[in-house]
Amino acid sequence: MKKIVVLGGGFAGIKTVVELQKKLKREVEIVLVDRNPYHCETNRLPEVASGNHPYTRISYNFTDVLDDKMSKLIVDDVTTVDYKNKTVHLKNHADLKYDYLVLGLGFVLGTFGISGVKENTLPMYNTETAQAIRDHIYAKMEDYQKTKDPKDLRIVFCGAGFQAIELAGAIASSRDKYAKMAGVDPEKIEVRMIDGSPRLLPMFDDKQMKYALSLVDEVGIKIIKPARIEKVETDAVYYKMTSEKDEEDPHKIEANTTIWMMGFSGNPVIAASGFKQNRGRITVTEHLTVPEDEAIYALGDVSAVMVPGKKWPWPNTAQLALSMAGYAAKDISARVLGHSRPNPYRYHDLGVDVAIGDTKAAAKALGHNYRGYLASALKKIIDDKSLMETGGIKETLAVGRFDLYH
Repeated sequence: MKKIVVLGGGFAGIKTVVELQKKLKREVEIVLVDRNPYHCETNRLPEVASGNHPYTRISYNFTDVLDDKMSKLIVDDVTTVDYKNKTVHLKNHADLKYDYLVLGLGFVLGTFGISGVKENTLPMYNTETAQAIRDHIYAKMEDYQKTKDPKDLRIVFCGAGFQAIELAGAIASSRDKYAKMAGVDPEKIEVRMIDGSPRLLPMFDDKQMKYALSLVDEVGIKIIKPARIEKVETDAVYYKMTSEKDEEDPHKIEANTTIWMMGFSGNPVIAASGFKQNRGRITVTEHLTVPEDEAIYALGDVSAVMVPGKKWPWPNTAQLALSMAGYAAKDISARVLGHSRPNPYRYHDLGVDVAIGDTKAAAKALGHNYRGYLASALKKIIDDKSLMETGGIKETLAVGRFDLYH
């Protein structure tokens, strides 16, 4: 009996397990390893970070979808992979041997070596970090009641990419709640973003990009760009506009909450294990395996799938991770059963939908642009579709988004 070990229970990892259970019907042993006992819909983390929902509203237990007659869960941290000896080293459990290995360990945020980032900012990449942001904002609002420090009311984002804009939109749309905690008018809560890109949301054409940014403006978010972060202190962010000379003094924004949404890279386990990688991402083969070993698949945020004819990879999205997982499960199943392997992997991008709060969105799907209520409803439908692919009907009904009418 072959043993398949899946590291990470994000979109790629859990879908791979679910699909393997369907295709192989107890003819293999599957081991899922994750640091938590639950799967989290990470595309919905802004709901947690803004305080609109607890993490249980965007997650479900792995045991709800695992077939205990062929799959088991180990809750632990992965330290390294010894691919030469087909062994996974865990922090608190015995080593795992495998016949096939799936790497789905997700991403982390890097600091670019900028002073003060690690000590003075709040990243967001899992439920723990999202809850830390929520708790920090709540604490600062309550602190304002005592100190009247205006920095408590100012929230600064370093980075204005897709995920940062969704998080900033969720936080800006929660001003009324924060204002009650602080005892101030909602307009006193300031949200600012600093980004180095001259053009934001590059997945959209110019008109749709301008529309999306108009939604950002509507909820009172100010974006400073193009600018580079110089350093971060406990109560201030220093930056320079890219047009300014190096000898000029940096600008300063005083704030007691700084959220870091820059420097996305694959899990550091990838580099620590000796795989050929770039910022924690492995450029995979046409069957989504790693160059070092055909028995190892790299999916989602630890992988790079090149856009055909281009020199850059597809963006690492939930849509891509789910697509890769479906293919990997098909390829592994064919190899286990002795069947012909499927044709090389090809990704078909269906589009993107960015939400600015709970009722505003801009989308590009199947070659068409969508705006307003339709885009907002489409976003929730997309979230439910990804949930259905991993958790099935039961989990979709339990934690899905059905508030399509505002």
